[in-house]
Order: sequence, then C-alpha cells, then structure tokens
Amino acid sequence: MNIILLGPPGAGKGTQAQRLVESRGMRQLSTGDMLRAAVKAGTPIGLQAKAVMDRGELVSDEIVSGLIGEELDAMGPQTGAIFDGYPRTAAQAESLDGILAQRGRKLDHVIELGVDEEALVERITGRFTCASCGKGYHDSFEKPKTEGTCDKCGGHEFKRRPDDNAETVRTRLAEYRAKTAPILPIYEQRGIVTRVDGMAEMDDVTAAIETALNG
Repeated sequence: MNIILLGPPGAGKGTQAQRLVESRGMRQLSTGDMLRAAVKAGTPIGLQAKAVMDRGELVSDEIVSGLIGEELDAMGPQTGAIFDGYPRTAAQAESLDGILAQRGRKLDHVIELGVDEEALVERITGRFTCASCGKGYHDSFEKPKTEGTCDKCGGHEFKRRPDDNAETVRTRLAEYRAKTAPILPIYEQRGIVTRVDGMAEMDDVTAAIETALNG
C-alpha cells in the first residue's frame, strides 16, 4: 500500500507516519530526511543536491524524484510507502504517478489531516524537546512531570526550534494553502482522499487513519 499524508506543518504527520511504520511495517519517505541522508552519504543524487543547496537554491523536482525512486528501489516491492512532505505541487503529483507506475505501484490513499489554524499555531509555538534525548514536550499539553527535568533521561537542558514562532508558522500555513492544498482535487477526482480531524487526540487520529486504510 502506498499513501500520502497531507497536512500543514505541525498537523501530526510525522507522529502518525511513525505509528503506521510500527503497526504495518511501512516505510516513511520524508523528503527532507532523505535529502539530508543522501548528502551525508555522498550519493550521486546527494552530491547534486548539496551543490544546489550550497548555492542557496531550492532542490529541483528532478532531484527529489530521483531520491524517491532510489528509496523505492531499495525498499523492494513488498514494503508500503508513506509519502510525507511530498508531493507539494501539481507537478510533483504528476511526477509521483510516473515514479510509482515505473515500479508497478500505485497510490492507494491520500489522508489529509485537517486543522484549526489558530489552535495549530499554539500547538507548534509551545513545542520544546530535551536537548539530551530528544523527547518532546509542550508548554500547555505535555509538561515534564518535574519542571526542568526530562521524564525520560533526567536531563535539564531543553531546546526549541528557532522556526517554531507564530510569524513563521503562519507563513508556513499560508504556503501550504497556496501550494499543496490545490493538489487535493487531483486525488479527489480519483476518490482516494479521506479527511481526518488532525486536532483530535493522537489515538483518535490513528484510529481514523486505520479505518480509512482498511476501508
């Protein structure tokens, strides 16, 4: 099974993808992570991407498509793919169709995590992590049991992502609406889109996604 998880930054795509990896043995294909890994490994596509990024330019669709093709080939045909952060545009959606078809695959489901934008801004701007082990916390929803001490490793240092501020989050939401939301009609015409309430409790979101995939 091959699926796309769609939704703005902070909608919970990463969390839900990880749960699908654990429950169904699927592979999460996050283009950002794949790019960083390819650059670090010095693969031919990684070297191309590094040259582009070093110039301060955006990595082309061709490079991203090449990365995804390589990853699918390495996974083998029995492993399902979760596309996270791709496709972002109509051109990439068309490209993904080709990549899958070349490997005898097809897209089975597109799951959109719907959000309340103001609530999402609060969700994202309140996030922080333990600097030692990476466990995630939140100012309102998940504070450490003992203030200033990580529940998991006992560390006392915490950090926040510099781009987790209200202005940046609103910019990213606007970019999602402008660029990614327009690809939904492409998949709606195929009847493969399911909308899930991304603001619900994590377990409820997981259950709704499972229901969609089992339908």
